Amino acid sequence: MAKSDNSKGKRPSKNFQKGDNKKPFGKRSSSKPRQSTLHKKSNPDEIRLNRYIANAGICSRREADTFIAAGSVTVNGKTITEMGFKVKRSDDVRFDGKRLNLEKKEYILLNKPKNFITTTSDEKGRRTVMELISSASNNRLLPVGRLDRNTTGLLLFTNDGDLTKKLTHPKHNVRKIYHVHLDNSLSLADLHKIEAGLELEDGPITVDGVSFIQGVPKREVGIELHSGRNRIVRRIFEHLGYTVTKLDRVIFAGLTKKDLPRGHWRHLTEQEVVNLKNIK
Repeated sequence: MAKSDNSKGKRPSKNFQKGDNKKPFGKRSSSKPRQSTLHKKSNPDEIRLNRYIANAGICSRREADTFIAAGSVTVNGKTITEMGFKVKRSDDVRFDGKRLNLEKKEYILLNKPKNFITTTSDEKGRRTVMELISSASNNRLLPVGRLDRNTTGLLLFTNDGDLTKKLTHPKHNVRKIYHVHLDNSLSLADLHKIEAGLELEDGPITVDGVSFIQGVPKREVGIELHSGRNRIVRRIFEHLGYTVTKLDRVIFAGLTKKDLPRGHWRHLTEQEVVNLKNIK
């Protein structure tokens, strides 16, 4: 009996020693491997390479992984193909040989109201479009092209210099559509003159399309063109003896005013940015 009792009493002790022969459970949670993981996560000077590329406005993180695997990315002169590779913000990161700027590219679309000028500052103290997007970003954004003080409608802002050059160069035929209000009804003959092209004081101008707007008086006209010449829409109609009383840009490079009230702004979607960069 005594021998049997002693053997039973030893078993729990033996099992306990196997699982708890060193430290209590509460202290095991602060082991070195866990401290090392926390240290890595809290390092503010490191960033995953795919995120670095995405923040530079090249592509999404998923697409960046594909480019990394293909050998398109170098860090400090060395080709990196390792997934999850981390870089410092001071590193020389290049994509297809071009050094990347870590500043995240941003794209803001504004539905501009009247009485704001398209400039970053004004010595006369007039209100500028920069006031309207002051809360949109901490980065320095610039308008793509310009709208006159009394012209309303779509105006894009970005810190993406390459895209700005593309959208403002005439060879890319960036689509712009305006809703024009005139002081008098446009005659059919004058509409055909605009369609055929006009000779202005600074040279000939052709439009991509012009038409009356269905269901409204003929004082309202839609006109599509890609020229970025100063006050070009107003000058087209002034050349024919009309005064533009109201001018609103309703489409710019495929972007519309849908769900964007006057005076408000929004960030472009990822797909909208892709569409803009794919403009030929």
